[in-house]
Amino acid sequence: MIYSENEILQYIEENDVKFVKLTFCDLKGRLKNISVLSSELAVTFERGVRITAKKIAGFEAANGKDLFLFPDAQTMTVLPWRPQQGRVIRMFCYIRYADGTPFEGDGRYFLKKAMKTAVNAGYCFRFGTSCEFTLFRKDANGKPTKTPHDYAGYCDVAPDDKGENIRRDVCLTLEQMGIHPISSRHESGCGQHEIDFNASSALKAADTFLSFKSAVKSVAETHDVHASFMPKPLRNDCGNGMHISFNVFPDNDMLEETNQVGNELLKYAAAGIMKRIREFTLFTNSTVNSYERLGEFTAPRDIIWSDEEGSQLIRMNPDSDNACVELRAADCVSDPYFVLGLMIYSALEGIEEKLSLHEKNSGSERLPSTLDEAVTCTESSEFVKKYVPANILEVLLKFSRDEWAEYSSAYNKEAFEEKQYFYSL
Repeated sequence: MIYSENEILQYIEENDVKFVKLTFCDLKGRLKNISVLSSELAVTFERGVRITAKKIAGFEAANGKDLFLFPDAQTMTVLPWRPQQGRVIRMFCYIRYADGTPFEGDGRYFLKKAMKTAVNAGYCFRFGTSCEFTLFRKDANGKPTKTPHDYAGYCDVAPDDKGENIRRDVCLTLEQMGIHPISSRHESGCGQHEIDFNASSALKAADTFLSFKSAVKSVAETHDVHASFMPKPLRNDCGNGMHISFNVFPDNDMLEETNQVGNELLKYAAAGIMKRIREFTLFTNSTVNSYERLGEFTAPRDIIWSDEEGSQLIRMNPDSDNACVELRAADCVSDPYFVLGLMIYSALEGIEEKLSLHEKNSGSERLPSTLDEAVTCTESSEFVKKYVPANILEVLLKFSRDEWAEYSSAYNKEAFEEKQYFYSL
């Protein structure tokens, strides 16, 4: 259900809501929040809440200016894992300067601009995600171990699949938040699971993805296991990816052409993404560990497409009545707002130029093989520079260069990755 600001204030009075979590992403795609008392929400809607920008990863791009969180009323949801007496609600926020100007590092604003660009060009995009994660046991002191929660395989059942009840609780929790998963299953890796979501607007898909990650982490804790979205948590097992599917439609209600028109658009859009994917792989795969996954098992490396199962970058059947594009490279560490925004921009470029999907299937190009190579590709990309503000791109590139330098100089690279990612992702 979508609420207005006044309806939320009324809901608070009628449902014993005591706290409101104002949620946003830093430039590494990690969720952050500030809690305010519900009695302060009316003022918060009007004036926002100030944050100390220099303490948030990447927000130093604001150059010392104050930043304010403004909650988006349409994203209000109750957090089911919090107490029912003195309830807690959550809203995603836009981030603005004191004068009301949007902060360039606000991913939700970045994605809304991309969506508006698409609408102005006459197109509408719908996105869905399929997200993987791995469950690990904890030791006697409650610290996560590298021992998987189970050793089941793809679509196995209980008792081999020991995560069945955890997935059930995640899905029920999401339903209480107004989010409706399509399906869930045990995946191929030990302790690995996947939950799939229906297509929606780009902004809702990105918000859903972050709500999903938060729910998985919280529910896993109640079952005394550790949930990790690390792209490659186990060296000799499958990694965790995020498959992003999308479709594109002419943005009008008076189509006289057949479904083939939509399929042609989809082909052009897919070709546009294949053309630009190397340039924004830094956004879809943002850590050193991301590149341990690519090219392993069925995770893609070559920039090719196919309508069959395999390790291709893009899977689609362009002749189907229900055709959609599935990008298989991204992982769950990425910032979904920037990823979906750049997918829209590259797809629009493919549509505008009527790029040939078949010409893009030579297999001669590959995704970057390291974070360092991805940095080089992004740094030289006029496409990325056209859409990502210069101050934000500078900070993101610095993050990645520093991470690569630290990784390259580490005596034990596996220990470095575990310290950097295992406990936090």
